Amino acid sequence: MAEADMPFAVRARFLWHLRTRTLELGPRTLVMGILNVTPDSFSDGGEWLELDLAVGHALEMLDEGADIVDLGGESTRPNATGISATEEQARVLPVLRAVLRARPEAVLSIDTYRAETARMAVEAGAEIVNDVSGHLWDAEMAAECAALGCGAVLMHTRGRPREWRGLPGLAADEVVPLVVRELEARARAAIAAGVARETIVLDPGFGFGKAFEQNFPLLARFEEVGALGFPMLAGVSRKGFLGRAVAEAGVEAAGSAEALAKATDLANAAAILGGAHVLRVHDVGPARLVAAIADRVLDAV
Repeated sequence: MAEADMPFAVRARFLWHLRTRTLELGPRTLVMGILNVTPDSFSDGGEWLELDLAVGHALEMLDEGADIVDLGGESTRPNATGISATEEQARVLPVLRAVLRARPEAVLSIDTYRAETARMAVEAGAEIVNDVSGHLWDAEMAAECAALGCGAVLMHTRGRPREWRGLPGLAADEVVPLVVRELEARARAAIAAGVARETIVLDPGFGFGKAFEQNFPLLARFEEVGALGFPMLAGVSRKGFLGRAVAEAGVEAAGSAEALAKATDLANAAAILGGAHVLRVHDVGPARLVAAIADRVLDAV
C-alpha cells in the first residue's frame, strides 16, 4: 500500500533527551499524568491542593503506569486569574520534592511559563519544562531551558486565557496551517536560543485559543503537525470541545463525568493514530488501555 493511502500515521521514533536521562518515543505511547495543584483548574481544581493529597495522587498515577507526572500550580482555563511566581512555587515545589523523596526514579515535568519557576523546579529534580506558551510569555524561558538542559515541551496557544473569548474565529481549513506555522516558529526560536533539538516535544494546544469546533480539524490532521519533524504530545483530556460534541450529539448522560471520560478515550485513540508520542491525561489507567490497542494498530500499519 502506498504511504499516501495509509489510513493511520507511521509514527516516527525519537530519543527524547531530558535533564538526566533519555526516553524512547515511538515504540509505544507514553502517558503523562496531570497533577494540578490549583484551586481553579477547569476539571480538577481544588482536588489536589493539599500537599498530602497531591503527593498521594502523583504516586497513584505512577503506580497506574504513568511514564511522566506533569505538575502545575497555575490554572490556564479560560478567564483564569493569574497568580504570582511566589505563589506558584509555593504550590508546586513542596509536592515535587516530596514525590521524588518517595520515588527518586520518577520522571516529573513542571507545567509553567515562568523561567524562574522552571529553574527552581529543575534544580529540585524535574526533568521536563512544559510551557503552554511555547516560550512566548517569559522572554527568559528559552535561554533558561537551554542552560538547564531539560526536556522542553513547546505548546501552541493563541493569546492568553483572558483573551480567548474575544479572538477572531478561524475557518476549519485555517486551523492546522496556523498551528503548524506558529509551532515551527516557536521551535526555531528555541533552537536559536540554544535549546537542543533532541530535547523538544511539540504540542498543538487543543483548546488553547481554539474555539470548540476548531479543535476537530487539528485532531483529524494531527499528522501534519508531526510532519515538522519533532515528537508530538496531545492533551485532549476532558477538554470542553469534547464535552460540547457529546452534548450536541444528544448522547444519554451527556455532560456527565462518564461521558466525558469516554469521549477523552476516543480522542486519545485518534491522536495516537495520528502520530502522537505522548498523551497528557487526567486518568492514567484508561489512557494506558487506549494506548495498548492503538499502539498495536500502528504496529500493523
